Amino acid sequence: MADPVDLVQRHCLRLSTRLPPPPQPRCLVGARLRLPGSPLSLRCRALDASKPVAVEGDKSEEDDESYFSVISSRLSDVDYHGESTKGDLNVRREHIDALGGNGKSTLHGPIEEIAWKEAKEAETLLSDMGIADPLTLRHSPRGIFCTRTLNLRSISVIGYDMDYTLVHYNVMAWEGRAYDFGMANLKSMGFPVDDLEFDPDLVIRGLIMDKVKGNLVKADRFGYIKRVMHGTKMLSTRAVSEIYGRELVDLRKESTWEFLNTLFSVSEAVMFMQMVDKLDQGLVPPELGPLDYTGLYNSEIMAEPERFVEPDPELPLALLDQKEAGKKLLLITNSDYLYTNKMMNHAFNRFLPNDMGWRDLFEMVIVSARKPEFFQISHPLYEVVTNDGLMRPCFKATSGGLYSGGSAQMVEKSLDIHGDEILYVGDHIFTDVSQSKVHLRWRTALICRELEDEFEALIQSHVQKEKLVTLIQQKEIVGDLFNQFRLALQRRTNSRPAQTVAATSMNDQELTESMQKSLIVMQRLDEKIAPLMESDGDLFNKRWGWLSRAGLWDKSHLTRQIEKYADIYTSRVSNFLHYTPFMYFQSQEQTLAHDVHSYSRGQ
Repeated sequence: MADPVDLVQRHCLRLSTRLPPPPQPRCLVGARLRLPGSPLSLRCRALDASKPVAVEGDKSEEDDESYFSVISSRLSDVDYHGESTKGDLNVRREHIDALGGNGKSTLHGPIEEIAWKEAKEAETLLSDMGIADPLTLRHSPRGIFCTRTLNLRSISVIGYDMDYTLVHYNVMAWEGRAYDFGMANLKSMGFPVDDLEFDPDLVIRGLIMDKVKGNLVKADRFGYIKRVMHGTKMLSTRAVSEIYGRELVDLRKESTWEFLNTLFSVSEAVMFMQMVDKLDQGLVPPELGPLDYTGLYNSEIMAEPERFVEPDPELPLALLDQKEAGKKLLLITNSDYLYTNKMMNHAFNRFLPNDMGWRDLFEMVIVSARKPEFFQISHPLYEVVTNDGLMRPCFKATSGGLYSGGSAQMVEKSLDIHGDEILYVGDHIFTDVSQSKVHLRWRTALICRELEDEFEALIQSHVQKEKLVTLIQQKEIVGDLFNQFRLALQRRTNSRPAQTVAATSMNDQELTESMQKSLIVMQRLDEKIAPLMESDGDLFNKRWGWLSRAGLWDKSHLTRQIEKYADIYTSRVSNFLHYTPFMYFQSQEQTLAHDVHSYSRGQ
């Protein structure tokens, strides 16, 4: 592979022919960058959030030295996608002519030709440097997927949840321990649980508990129920139809439906379904009353974080890139301070450079936030003032502070930043994503680690899926022919001509035999299609199929929630490291049933 520095030098030398000679620097902010072994120097302006930045409309001696400017809040505009360009790096007006408008630059000419050439050269340079382009990352299990166009350049603040977001737990260890605590509690109450074991494959994220009927269901994007498990037994399609008919899942009916929003729901759902079996078998004495589960005590996890936490060395570096790009980072978690400090120390500090600690990354840390209420109402605010978690009341949050409680409105006020300038990243579709979106119009990102497993399973099942789709298409064609024969026979019975001359010329026996042949072919196709349909998604989960789909073509209820509330989604926070903090995420084409062509990039 070519030396990256040499590649950058060659590319920048080509660019330098388009630029007028830069003025001599007189300050560090407008410092000159000189690459080793090259006479080339590049004019750039350090975008340090602690220093004043040149903005359009402002003139100063220092500004004259910079080729670039950053659009300020008061001059913010929108681009052709309707997205804010605030924070975007722009060529200063006085240099635009020199770059392409005076007829002497290589940027002069039809923009279509210039753009084609520049894009090709950019692709080559990225490839030579070993950097994946955004289109390639889109087809990767570590990609960031976009449902609503998001310009990171317009984001000033990025807030993070902690559990299963910045800190990922080993599901078997963590949820297994939660299960053990819950079962110990049930046993102390007299429930027969000695023969039960934790089975993490029994449930997946995005399922819905029917607390009235003792069922676990999977619904499509419209709320129609596609698969059902009663206790730990999957029900047949006929049974599902008899139980629910056309009943739709309505998550607003909290007395009936409980949505499994996060991996934290796994242990609770497993316990619930196993105890349904016990109830059905008459093994639970009625005097014990309804099931009740207690929360997981954090003491054991704090004592052995290496047992429960899966380290991710890239994650702290991704946040460091964002911070150095001028983003203000927040940590907003429901966990208390002692637990948060223990987990973050374990997950972050050893991977940060120059003796940095995890607190150095964040503009503000809020523990015991009480989400989702944090996004809706204001709770008393306390400042954490000692390492052992001692707190005192306070009435105003400031940069660099460590707090307990408070509200999202308080955060906005203290930072003087509001709404869509804030991106909040979390793993809980309701507590983290939907509530910050609905109540505050924050931009949102969902973390869903299972995407990586599903992505790999989708690749492995591609051949089977193609075979299944081919058989379905063949049946559709044969079925259409059968329907045409049937209509021709129907018209003949009523003394009317068939649809075509050819069909009219066929006698009754020919029509009947053709219909019989078509039916036999369709029946035999069904014998092939049925098991393939039944096993579609087995590589992800044999009971529930795909995380993102309900049936062959339709999206799951979880996917609908993601599309509705999450602007972007990905498997882990460290995936941001494969993009720049200035990335412009564009949503893919949303095809319509009557679309003739698809224009999605990368197709």
